[in-house]
Amino acid sequence: MPIRVEHRVNFYDTDAMEVVHHANYIRWFEIGRVAYLRRIGITLGDLMEAGYVFPITKVSAEFHAPGHFDDELVIETTGTALTKAKMAFSYRILNEAGTMLVCGFSENVFTRRDTGHITRLPRRFYEPLEAAMAAEKEGRDIGR
Repeated sequence: MPIRVEHRVNFYDTDAMEVVHHANYIRWFEIGRVAYLRRIGITLGDLMEAGYVFPITKVSAEFHAPGHFDDELVIETTGTALTKAKMAFSYRILNEAGTMLVCGFSENVFTRRDTGHITRLPRRFYEPLEAAMAAEKEGRDIGR
């Protein structure tokens, strides 16, 4: 089951035609990814305090329908791949009618905050991610 986050389109998210500017969907993927991690008990603050960051190495988006000013959107995030050095997620952004506006993908690598070198994620962070992605594959809720 994907993690779902609601988001209302602000006026500043749109262009002169009141259509969501395409770059915002990548930002909203991040909202979904952060909510996914938070749901399993991992915060960005905890990761950074422990000396880890996870820059994006790949991101893609496929646009199906436009979003508009004041639309109530749902961002769905699903964990799709995990190793001790990287993680990947898929996303779907839907409007209140259930129409898929955008689907996408991102991949992050785990790096040491101080050196920027790719590293293996310690068990403290890896095991909750592993358990959540296994639960998803079995159709179970990943919530704590």
